[in-house]
Amino acid sequence: MEIRVGPVGTADDDLVQLAVTMRTPGNDFELAAGFVVTEGIVGQPAAIVSVAYCGLPAEQQEYNIVTVRSAEPIDVDRQRRNVFTTSSCGICGKASIDAVEVACHRMPVLGDVDATVVAALPDALRGAQDLFSKTGGLHAAGLFTPDGDRVAVREDIGRHNAVDKVIGWAALEGRLPLDEHLLAVSGRCSFEIVQKAAMGGIGLVVGVSAPSSLAIAAADRLGMTLAGFARDGRFNAYTRPGRVVTLRAL
Repeated sequence: MEIRVGPVGTADDDLVQLAVTMRTPGNDFELAAGFVVTEGIVGQPAAIVSVAYCGLPAEQQEYNIVTVRSAEPIDVDRQRRNVFTTSSCGICGKASIDAVEVACHRMPVLGDVDATVVAALPDALRGAQDLFSKTGGLHAAGLFTPDGDRVAVREDIGRHNAVDKVIGWAALEGRLPLDEHLLAVSGRCSFEIVQKAAMGGIGLVVGVSAPSSLAIAAADRLGMTLAGFARDGRFNAYTRPGRVVTLRAL
């Protein structure tokens, strides 16, 4: 799917190609909205005025081009210069964290979360993965309340796309920032997932596998709790473990 962006009033021919991603069809508008939010393309989610498929004639429409129009100017060159996703080494990694810290504006404000809730999130996410049950080949991301109630779950062949879809859903619903929400992901927690969660205002991220060292460093700097290896009722808390407490008897 191709994502094109431009200010309101921009003709289709003048929109700028922002990104092309391999995605699982479905929730395309959420994916596009989430991408422009989590990559810092728009300063505020409310600046998104419209999300639509490209205005091609019906006989040419393949629903693979999505356009996002914003109420504010869009600095695409800034996106091309940013280092959010060029984070494979320590040198650019520090610059990546610095860039996200500036773009996030503030630290997450999530309060204490019961450890039993955190431990149960992977199973709760797995229970909502309908496409995975049929194919065995899709990732998922889910938003949950601090009590463990499911708010939104999205699936995609790409882990980052799944996160963009749930954050895009929240953006289009006017629910950002996601201060009182937890994010569960079906795979490992990469730096990019931490970055996207931070841009959405999420204070706790849990994955079923290991986090990368850069993800841990970013989560700690950004004030997020990052948990991994969440399975069989257990998990490892790598950053800000004080937010995870025992409120109910195991």
